[in-house]
Formats: sequence, C-alpha cells, structure tokens
Amino acid sequence: MTELHALVIYVPGTHTEQVLAAIGDAGAGRIGNYSHCSFVTSGIGRFTAHDGAAPYLGRVGAPEEVPEDRIECVVEWHALSVVVAALRAAHPYEEPAFMSWRVEGWRRAEADSSRA
Repeated sequence: MTELHALVIYVPGTHTEQVLAAIGDAGAGRIGNYSHCSFVTSGIGRFTAHDGAAPYLGRVGAPEEVPEDRIECVVEWHALSVVVAALRAAHPYEEPAFMSWRVEGWRRAEADSSRA
C-alpha cells in the first residue's frame, strides 16, 4: 500500500498554471490511470512583508492583498519531497504558503489503483 498525502498550495493566479504543471510533472495528482489531478479555488491572500523580506508583490511594511488560487491535490509519500522542490522552483514567492498532511486514503502500489 502507498501512503497518500494531501497538498495545499496558495499561489497568485498569474502563476497557477505554471505551478500546476510543475507539481504534476513531479508526480502530484496521480490517481489511477490519471495524472495532474487537482482542485483549484480562488480567493484573496493577505500578508505583510517585514524587514529582510524580498516580496514578489507589495513592499516591506505595507499590508498586501493578492488574488490567489488554492491548489489541492494528493501526492504519494515517496514523491512528496520532489513535488515540494518543484513547487518551490515554480512558485514566484520567496516563501510559498503550502501545507501537507497524511490522508486516510491508501492506494495499492500497482499502476492502476482505480480498479478493484
């Protein structure tokens, strides 16, 4: 059985497709005979950069609001570090906001896990 993790990433809408391609190519979103599976919702990200930051958007000391997308997908445990490296490389922010956790869905190790 292969352990699954949920991965959630917040990215400015201008870079959503770039991040989706990078994480999908790295192995995120593989479900059965499908790849690059994800769910995307839009919202507003908020942050304030502090001294020492090099913000992609906005300026140090000023609150910022940015139209962002929330990307959700699953990642098999063995691919998680490669996927995270790919998201960091494709994401425009100096410190991308993302999180992951183990999910209770387990997958058989064979290639076509969607069939019982």
